[in-house]
Amino acid sequence: MLGRIVVLLVLILVLIGGGIVWFDYLNVIDAKTVLAPLYRVIGREGRTQDDLGPDEYLNLDAERLAVRLEAEALRELDMDKREAEIQSKLGEIEQMAQDLEQRKQALDDEQNSINAAAADAENMDRNIEGIAQQLTNMQPERAVAIIAAMNDQTAVNVLRKTEEIAQRDGTNSIVPYWLSQMDPQRAAELQRKMVVGAP
Repeated sequence: MLGRIVVLLVLILVLIGGGIVWFDYLNVIDAKTVLAPLYRVIGREGRTQDDLGPDEYLNLDAERLAVRLEAEALRELDMDKREAEIQSKLGEIEQMAQDLEQRKQALDDEQNSINAAAADAENMDRNIEGIAQQLTNMQPERAVAIIAAMNDQTAVNVLRKTEEIAQRDGTNSIVPYWLSQMDPQRAAELQRKMVVGAP
């Protein structure tokens, strides 16, 4: 019987303590001074308030306002932190955008360079074809003299284009005759470069 009484008394005390904590949290009552030691025992800092004089009364509205102001301050700190994170991420995104723009510009420049090189190669091919056709229409001796005066690479390009034109038109190539009329050593060098594609 005594054990039940003790258990019931402990239960009543626990309920009273829980009610005090809950009502203090709701600002219905002020139990800061009473609960401060309990908070310190469990490792938390209890809420405190200024000591009241004998003729002063606790203003619950002021307490509620103070709690709201504290919550508002915490909310503002959180918002400032989030804004700083957003600004940091925005800076990273802007940096990535700049990097992408630079890469795009580099790719555009490279593409323009490739297009210019292709256009130059096409123009050169047209020029070589024009030279080959002019030489084909000349007297062989004069054509041989002109080819002999060219550098090796230009001469090889002209001879190849002349053969290509002859194959395209279904005619016999005049290149063997030109080579037979050249200095044998120079003709052999040009033939070697035509075969192996060496400059």
